[in-house]
Amino acid sequence: MKRPGDAERPAPEETAPKAPRDKGKTERLQKILASAGIASRRKAEEFIVQGRVQVNGQLITELGTKADPVHDHIRVDGKLIHPTQEFRYYMLNKPKEYVTTASDPQGRPTVMEFFSRIRLRMFPVGRLDYYSEGLLLVTNDGELANALTRASSHVSKTYLVKVSDVPTEAAIEALRHGVSIPLGGPDSNEGRVRTAPAKVRLFRAGENPWYEITITEGRNRQLRKMFEEIGHHVEKIRRVEYGPLVLDMPPGEYRELRPQEVQALYRAVKMQQPPQERSAKQKLIPSTSARRHSARKKSVPGTGRKAHRPTESRES
Repeated sequence: MKRPGDAERPAPEETAPKAPRDKGKTERLQKILASAGIASRRKAEEFIVQGRVQVNGQLITELGTKADPVHDHIRVDGKLIHPTQEFRYYMLNKPKEYVTTASDPQGRPTVMEFFSRIRLRMFPVGRLDYYSEGLLLVTNDGELANALTRASSHVSKTYLVKVSDVPTEAAIEALRHGVSIPLGGPDSNEGRVRTAPAKVRLFRAGENPWYEITITEGRNRQLRKMFEEIGHHVEKIRRVEYGPLVLDMPPGEYRELRPQEVQALYRAVKMQQPPQERSAKQKLIPSTSARRHSARKKSVPGTGRKAHRPTESRES
């Protein structure tokens, strides 16, 4: 028996099992995961290769696979992701002896412990090594994180570096023009690479002086390797600027970025900030671990652009 409207339906042989989607609505899986705040795009690629991602019940392990973020059911580790996400952006003054990862197989404390009260899946942007401290951006905006960490973005990063003994002016000039550093560890056969030109100036003189150095790269242990190439051991590293952001709080504390700071980050990578609906702004309370660390470090000065000068009692 025909029902009203039956004549308007396509013949069975012309009907596909699923309606074809507009190609413009599909995106690469790693981009979808990054946009949903699951991880940075690079980390999302690792999730795919590791077999942790499913689309409509099918396990996906091939990079470049596309999906529809609105209509497809995409799961990571069995959990359904949602295409819309409330993006949050935080600046942390990372203390030394914290790992810049979400978890550590050696059981060392990680920077994500400071964000235990935030009910969103956050991740750090870039890295600061275990013994380095200073400005670290933490967000769930995977697309922005990917853009900031791309080598082609040339986002500047400024550090205060304390070295043993006094380098010659010729050695400092070599850093300004770029030096050849190993890609891996001391015994690695990965080859060498020449660093891009850097801005270097004496920040504070002394037997073990401090230098302010600005680079646009982010290779593993790059600053330590650069100074080792000119014969000087790095004793301390503190990042005080990341693109347009300037550190302005003591170690172990964090704050949410102001709207104009987020806009400045997008401008720095020439991206348009996506519109999003924000819930009522939460009152930001440092996590328990952050408050404990701040209490231990009350003698440490803030490290904003006008207040990050090392103190004689602690840094000399």
